[in-house]
Amino acid sequence: METLHFAFDGANVLPAFAPALVGVVASGNLEVLVESAAGTGCRIDIDTSARGFGAIWEAVLRDFHDRHGLAGIAVSIHDMGATPAVVSLRLDQAISAIRGATPWAA
Repeated sequence: METLHFAFDGANVLPAFAPALVGVVASGNLEVLVESAAGTGCRIDIDTSARGFGAIWEAVLRDFHDRHGLAGIAVSIHDMGATPAVVSLRLDQAISAIRGATPWAA
């Protein structure tokens, strides 16, 4: 297992929201938990079974943050070898859930 930590400054502070959990930790997948957090940052903590992919995680998370620019949130990811596309999908699903939209809504 490898544990990674990332932090980004954001401008879009969301009002308080109920935590959202999407995905299932299983072979080749992951779960994402998004919670309200104090401050103006976006903290992302990852526990992954795939060691040595920190640069790829950073690229995927930077893309996510560039698209959403969220602040005042904490994201926990439990990964069992998901591809970058699945990681991005689950992150977007979690944000859709806390905003009250369905993941496929335009």
